Amino acid sequence: MEKELKNILPLMGIEHDCILSKQGEYTVAYRVQLPEIFTLSDEDYENMHQAWVKAIRVLPKDSVLHKQDWFTRREVLAGAEKNDSFLSGAAKRYFEGRPYLAHDCLLYLTKKPKGRIKSSSLFSTLLRPALVPKETLQVQARQEFLDTCTQFKRLLEDTRLISLTRLTANELQSQLNKTGLIERYCFLSEDESQRLIKDINLSDSVRIGSQQMAVYTLGDAEQLAAHCGSRLTYDAYSTDQTRFPVSFAAGLGLLLDCSHIYNQYIFIGDAQATLRQLEKKRLRLQSLSAYSRENAISLDATNDFLNEAISQQRLPVKAHCNVMIWSNNETRLKENGNKVVSALAAMDAAGKPETDGAAQIWWAGIPGNGGDFPLNDTFDTFAEQAACFLNLESNYRSDPPAEGIRFCDRLSGKPVYADLYDAPRHNGITSNMGTLVCGTSGGGKSITVNHILRSLYDQGAHCVTVDIGGSYKGLCGLVGGYYFTYEEHNPIRFNPFYLGKGDVLDTEKKESLKALLVSLWKGENETFNRAEYVALSNALQGYYEQLAQNPGLFPGFNSFYDYLEGDYRKVLESHRVKERDFDMDNFLYVLRPYYKGGEFDYLLNATENLELLSQPFIVFELDQIKDHPILFPVVTLIIMELFISKMRKLPGLRKVLTIDEAWKAIAKSGMAEFLRYAFKTIRKFNGIPIVITQELEDLINSPVIKDAIINNADIKILMDMRKFQGKFSKLQDALGLSDKGKTILLSVNKDNREIFIDIGGQVMKVYKNELCPEEYYAFTTEGRERVKVLEYAEKYGSVEQGIKALVAELQTSKAA
Repeated sequence: MEKELKNILPLMGIEHDCILSKQGEYTVAYRVQLPEIFTLSDEDYENMHQAWVKAIRVLPKDSVLHKQDWFTRREVLAGAEKNDSFLSGAAKRYFEGRPYLAHDCLLYLTKKPKGRIKSSSLFSTLLRPALVPKETLQVQARQEFLDTCTQFKRLLEDTRLISLTRLTANELQSQLNKTGLIERYCFLSEDESQRLIKDINLSDSVRIGSQQMAVYTLGDAEQLAAHCGSRLTYDAYSTDQTRFPVSFAAGLGLLLDCSHIYNQYIFIGDAQATLRQLEKKRLRLQSLSAYSRENAISLDATNDFLNEAISQQRLPVKAHCNVMIWSNNETRLKENGNKVVSALAAMDAAGKPETDGAAQIWWAGIPGNGGDFPLNDTFDTFAEQAACFLNLESNYRSDPPAEGIRFCDRLSGKPVYADLYDAPRHNGITSNMGTLVCGTSGGGKSITVNHILRSLYDQGAHCVTVDIGGSYKGLCGLVGGYYFTYEEHNPIRFNPFYLGKGDVLDTEKKESLKALLVSLWKGENETFNRAEYVALSNALQGYYEQLAQNPGLFPGFNSFYDYLEGDYRKVLESHRVKERDFDMDNFLYVLRPYYKGGEFDYLLNATENLELLSQPFIVFELDQIKDHPILFPVVTLIIMELFISKMRKLPGLRKVLTIDEAWKAIAKSGMAEFLRYAFKTIRKFNGIPIVITQELEDLINSPVIKDAIINNADIKILMDMRKFQGKFSKLQDALGLSDKGKTILLSVNKDNREIFIDIGGQVMKVYKNELCPEEYYAFTTEGRERVKVLEYAEKYGSVEQGIKALVAELQTSKAA
């Protein structure tokens, strides 16, 4: 005969944000935020384990801890928006529909009233409801339990790894457009926004709507592993030198790749009564031990249990764990069941597929009904061992997309956003935004930095990149930036005399121009006197006054040289400036090669790519001139002047200075001090300095890297370092990595496009830097692929159209 669920539901209602059952239990519910999987050390797991044990010990007798972890298979939903850039929209379409396991961790603390009849498979509220005991109606008893729950919460949150949020009545019970936790469990609702009433059939097995459920239990001590602990070694990420830890029960959590519910129960009874019962059992076994070897073995086990309980002050508890899986396809249900059995076997445990008792176990899993769990399906143990079976990890958390860089978690490839700069500073994890990127050749450094720069550019940042090797040409062309490089038929050109929109000849601009002119005029060892300084200042002032009076005169070194040779020479004569104070003829002679018709007349007379201050993406490719004694120092001065100008004249905007492999050449040309200045100062102007290197010896031996960069780079992005395992200690010392960081870093696998990110030495995590095809071809540094992208860009009129055509062609050929 069919029954209405509302008539037999074991819950009476929700009062004071507590679930009140018909048997008189009241339950406090929490949503638990667990640390992210693959980010913890051995010490972290041990600290969490000890915290759970301490928290369990504060719970009063006749209470139940029911931890319920929901793992539901979902798909990525990230529809493209109108304001998305070309690459952002392509990436959203690429990841759309990718499957992953969503995790929701709930904790229910239940207080049973005194005299509550213990439940068993034969006695359950599923079969016989009852009236509420008087104790449940007493305000003082409820308040005492709430105070205990507060202590429980504080003990867990003191680890700074776990946080608990008390659930209110609105979250526990269903709303008009939202499924509450009780309804979600009863009807297996995987989508909280869709309310759907389903039939529940408990005759032969548990069937909810069209879903068949299977329950696998750990309810007998004989099924358990001989040894358990707070953690296991995860072989997939371990190396010869490191053992990568995961929690003991991780195989029943996120590592179990199917929709499932993992229920963990710990029942706190009267410890002294339990020990008295065991003493009676010990005496019976002692009298019978001579008649049976099994009795003798049971006697030894009981003795060991009692000795440990008394000598080490252990808390005896009863425990139970179960995994619930469901499917509307019988074949898939069996496949998922095999996954559960394999996961249990990996824990050296043997799960029991429940048949007759499945309905009672499912019934007890209703939020707030943990006190109705059949105790004949539990095993006796201590709190320390019971806590080992708790799931301790959750998914990677994601920051807001508008503030983070998109990577993927390493387990399922789900896109997550990591805020590397603002949130860590706000939370006190970092004090600066200096970034060091290091990895071997082919490890993915340039593609990763391309992706970071593109993300920051889309968020409104101004990016200045100094490169050797042409790694950023594709991205620069895609976003319409300025790309400066030296080619024989098209040499590198600048115009430092040009003032863009909104720019003025202020002291900073004048000083940078004087520094440039002096570097062109004087050698490294030549002195520069005060009279020459004043003369150059007056020359620049007069030149810009002439430009203001003659709008048709184009600014540049040519017109400046003409002004010096003509009007300014007359000014010096009128002021009777002597040759020993300022040698005009020598000055003009030395600077003649940069004037029209001279050897370097192209260098300072550019007529295009002039709006450097307002251009948000600029790349300087210095491969052809890195050893040139004249061009390279000039270019580095122009780069310094440009970035300092952006820092000071673009308030509120983020500025990014990226130096990819060019730092060695820059340091040789006297720019080492600028590097130190950049890493120590530009954070005050919302600036991010990024340095990329691939040589291990650079990190260890270079004073510029060690003193200026590493010490002021709170964000470290490292690639696969397993080839350096033998000499990793030097690298670990140079980078200031902890043993935890070493273990996580050595788990990185470049074949899976993984990268390691260390934020302030506190947050260490491995991400996948997975890109959609459009992003890959925009960022690629592989020679043939880069040439092909440039060919298609020329053929189709732009880099964007070229990449679209290339990707479409590749997809068509793959489909064929």
